[in-house]
Amino acid sequence: MAVSDAAWGVTGALVAGLVVAGFLVWAIRLGIKVRRREQDPSRTSPQPPRPDRGGGPDMSAHERREPDEVPRAADESERLTPHQLHPGGSRRSEDQSRPRWESGSGGSFGSGGSGAS
Repeated sequence: MAVSDAAWGVTGALVAGLVVAGFLVWAIRLGIKVRRREQDPSRTSPQPPRPDRGGGPDMSAHERREPDEVPRAADESERLTPHQLHPGGSRRSEDQSRPRWESGSGGSFGSGGSGAS
């Protein structure tokens, strides 16, 4: 009797697996049918060209920034409100020249040396 119960359990699991697999196949086929009946996405016009920002290959803008000082309150007991603060933590620098490394100063990971040992 124990063997027959185990056989019924295995048979039941097999039948349940086949039912689930059949349901999944039916759902996928139904999805494909519905997708074929839908209209293709309209393509009215191509996208406009990207503006020239003078950046690198990823079209990013390159500029030097410098810290923007937080304005001081007139009285120490006075609190500044958000509209009195500047919108960002930095501003565009007057000097836009690219910084260059000087010989003997700075290096990889701030070592300051030539890297030779």
